[in-house]
Amino acid sequence: MEAMNIGRAAAQTGWSERMLRYIERTGLVVPDRTASGYRRYGLQELNQLRSLRELLRRFGIEISDVALAARLRRDEALRAALDSWLAGMELDALEWEQAKHERLLAA
Repeated sequence: MEAMNIGRAAAQTGWSERMLRYIERTGLVVPDRTASGYRRYGLQELNQLRSLRELLRRFGIEISDVALAARLRRDEALRAALDSWLAGMELDALEWEQAKHERLLAA
């Protein structure tokens, strides 16, 4: 299969060109580029885009949810900060602050 430009890829997958650019910016599907910088979508990228659409439909989630999940996999500091914040939701505010200070003193 010959690689296609963003317009044809959008038509083939049901995503808009604007959404394909967003998906690329978030690092979820990154097409090759020509020497002059045009996006070239091959079979792998088309399949990724189709399976991404199915994933969103199947679980009733948004593309931003998947983008955040991907970022959490790549960014250990963000993952740790979010884990800490979520753990704090389980405690009352005073207990959470106390635990935070104890962690800072132990570091």
